[in-house]
Amino acid sequence: MPKLSVDGVGDFEVPAGKRLVNALVDECGVDQLHACGGVARCTTCRVEFVAGEPAAITKAEQAVLAAKGITTPGLRLSCQIACEGDMTVKATSRLAGSGRADAGKRPADAIEPPAEWAERG
Repeated sequence: MPKLSVDGVGDFEVPAGKRLVNALVDECGVDQLHACGGVARCTTCRVEFVAGEPAAITKAEQAVLAAKGITTPGLRLSCQIACEGDMTVKATSRLAGSGRADAGKRPADAIEPPAEWAERG
């Protein structure tokens, strides 16, 4: 099982292949935002990678990051990442202090839209 370390929260074992957004909520107890329901539209599920950032990126994630002008290295959408290896992240987009009524509809177990992989760079 991969180890997920969340800065300021702790270290957790998470099921291999689980979406990072759901692992943050289920295993780590983080009040992670996911306003669009985890379909790569809103960027509220973003996290900052400290270590273990996956090399793979979905075309949907790449497109929404570009459309929103997000170019910060290590800033990724947790809804578009599967937990395949050890990772350390900062949960920077949380319900507490956001002013939102809730975190959003629970994302599906599988990456949505269906993952089409892009070249990074």
